[in-house]
Amino acid sequence: MPKINVYLPDELAEGVKTANLPVSAICQRALEQSVRRVTAIRATVLGELDDPTAQLSQFTDRARTAVKLAITKAREDGAAAVGTEHLLHGVLAEGANLALKVLRAIEVEPAQVERALSKVMSGGGGEATRFSGPAANALELTVTDAIALGHNYVGCEHLLIGLATEPDGTAGGVLRELGADGRAVRRTVVAALSGYAHLRAQSPAPEAVIASVVQQQLRPVLERLDRLESEPRTRN
Repeated sequence: MPKINVYLPDELAEGVKTANLPVSAICQRALEQSVRRVTAIRATVLGELDDPTAQLSQFTDRARTAVKLAITKAREDGAAAVGTEHLLHGVLAEGANLALKVLRAIEVEPAQVERALSKVMSGGGGEATRFSGPAANALELTVTDAIALGHNYVGCEHLLIGLATEPDGTAGGVLRELGADGRAVRRTVVAALSGYAHLRAQSPAPEAVIASVVQQQLRPVLERLDRLESEPRTRN
């Protein structure tokens, strides 16, 4: 049986050791769940469903709208499958989600992303009846990241993490080229969610104010993460 090495930050590794958790069994169970989810996503024939997002039950309305827009874009372009580039287009086209504020907080304008996407989008004679392999993997990463963050919903901000983290898709390449890599996006989402929850309780604020507050919320989190990530990692 092949072995998989798991690297944990010192703080988490110490917690695992103290709690005496069965790492191998937990990892196996998590991987089994991920395999089932991603296999189901890849096998889904979109053209046979009245609502192609019905299986994404934990997705918010905005996230499901983003996926629907992705499917529409792929079909308009005649793509062979719904790819990560279409999912990223869907997030941008939805137009009013937290992922867009996250991008701005790390100084990546959504318009920049849209321009970069337009250069790599390609069409053909396809009907986009399925998600591509990288797109299915990105959707799975989206769900696992939401779970890892302790959220009982999946929003566009989680989808942005999944797209930025997925290594093989077009969207990840575009985002990383612009400076929105998985690490930066994930930690910004963590900070943005705490800051955005505070903002929503107040009167509407201009985008510039929202970005400023998110960056203020982000600063101490980034500093702490930088300290943790600069420490040696423990191998389990």
